[in-house]
Amino acid sequence: MLDFDLAELYQTETKYLKRSVRANIKRFPPDFMFELSKKEWESLRCNYSTSNKRGGTRYLPFAFTEQGVSMLSSVLNSDKAIDVNIAIMRAFVTLRKMLLSNTELRLEIEHIKKKVDNHGKNIELVFQYLDELLEKKENSKPRKAIGFKIPKKKAKLI
Repeated sequence: MLDFDLAELYQTETKYLKRSVRANIKRFPPDFMFELSKKEWESLRCNYSTSNKRGGTRYLPFAFTEQGVSMLSSVLNSDKAIDVNIAIMRAFVTLRKMLLSNTELRLEIEHIKKKVDNHGKNIELVFQYLDELLEKKENSKPRKAIGFKIPKKKAKLI
């Protein structure tokens, strides 16, 4: 999440949020929070039509990971910050559950695809054998009958 979005949620100004973070920078290692590069920020502004209010900032925004958002609650000590942080953590948990169930669904689909691929190969093999049998039947010569033969003249007498 970006700093100005979090500031809005915490009902504070972005500069105060950033000031608090900078004052406690040891609590925010690179895997918790990082500053966007100019190129990243421009890309975000173009892709999401960020308003001039946010687009006209003098400083590049901070981006917070889930752990960084969690750490903000220890930096911003207000009841509102605690309530908002709890709500954000619940949203992250819900999002993680959705992603996990989506991953499980993808794995099941892949499993089914593998089975279907094997079935396709087996069906192909069966058709190949059937074609060979039909080809044999078409190309085979009439077989000579075996067993007891009754002469034609005697057969008429009986």
